[in-house]
Amino acid sequence: METHKQLSIGLFGFGVVGEGLYRVLQQTPSLKAEIKKVCIKNPEKKRNAPAELFTTHKEDLLFDENINVIVEVIDDANAAFEIITTALRNGKAVVSASKKMIAEHLPEILQLQQETGLPFLCESAACASIPVIRNLEEYYDNDLLHSIKAIVNGSTNFILTKMFEDKLDFSEALLLAQQLGFAESNPKLDVEGYDAVNKWSILLNHAYGIVQHPSNILFSGIQNIQLSDAIVAKEKQFEIKLVAQAKKLQDGKVAAFVLPQFVKHDDHLAFVKNEYNGVVIESGFADKQFFYGKGAGSFPTASAVLSDLSALRYNYRYEYKKLYHHTPHELHYDFHVKAYISFNDWKNVPKDKFEWIEEWHAGEERNYIIGVIHVKELYQKNWWKENGTSLILAPDPIIENVDIIKLKKRSLELAGIV
Repeated sequence: METHKQLSIGLFGFGVVGEGLYRVLQQTPSLKAEIKKVCIKNPEKKRNAPAELFTTHKEDLLFDENINVIVEVIDDANAAFEIITTALRNGKAVVSASKKMIAEHLPEILQLQQETGLPFLCESAACASIPVIRNLEEYYDNDLLHSIKAIVNGSTNFILTKMFEDKLDFSEALLLAQQLGFAESNPKLDVEGYDAVNKWSILLNHAYGIVQHPSNILFSGIQNIQLSDAIVAKEKQFEIKLVAQAKKLQDGKVAAFVLPQFVKHDDHLAFVKNEYNGVVIESGFADKQFFYGKGAGSFPTASAVLSDLSALRYNYRYEYKKLYHHTPHELHYDFHVKAYISFNDWKNVPKDKFEWIEEWHAGEERNYIIGVIHVKELYQKNWWKENGTSLILAPDPIIENVDIIKLKKRSLELAGIV
């Protein structure tokens, strides 16, 4: 097969990303990639492209022998899964941006790639313009990857920036994010952390060989964060970010979650504002690397799709080294976290579930405590998401059980009990 394959593309979806890709491909003739047909849902809608390019029949793309790549950038996860399954079984390479679909169907997608031997690339599904999947695949060996933490959702980061720097209230900031095309069509997906945890389940696979449904990962969004939390953060010289995190613990298992977090001013992620994403990877001998780029919007996402298309010319495919060539890591559910919790009523917070409480504050309208709690309590119960309760992790939140024992012993020594 020739080195530079001519790509004939069948594109599903012509929204923000689909149209962005169409424009970008017009400006990059050297790529030898052409969109042959675009499948859309609504034929009445006015579009800035020739009418003959469009069809409402998916078969026109999936069964056209002259189309060798299917690019799928639609909102509907079930339809997307059906499209990529048919495409791979019909001998077509696939590029997808549907994080929900990939996160929910990861085992089947891995199986399809093994059965067909065809590439399925999805760089645009993780951090838009940041090439994080390929870096995790190619650059970081399993044994050397200590931790990865990231801001993976541009919309929530935009909202937090506007709330805390421009003093907008939550609903105003969300409306602005939607007007600028940064928020999903259903804002709940962004705001409540669903989009971020979907991306995180994809990245955990490429980072550690972990194949887990997003529902098995601890997560929350920014829906309950109040301006009073921002004031406390400022007093303590922190920012608040929605942070996705994974860290290899002493027993070799991986702690992973997506939760709001206090971030120190000198942390790399504190510099990530508005719709930008940032990824900090810590590895054995290279210390920390920081990736930074736009995580939402038309052209940034289209640029990641473009990068995948470019790689297809060389028949590139993910090898999933951490999954197939190493012993895959497991998710760990047995550790503690240090967290700040703000709430309206003391009866909504089970104080007896905390290992210890370091600080508490009773205000006229809002109260908060800072304490150490086992993650199983957060997995099993939802009190920390209900009644307007807001949970924000401390800057270095993970406390392993061996450390808990040491800290308890130390506090007893200081108290003169042992």
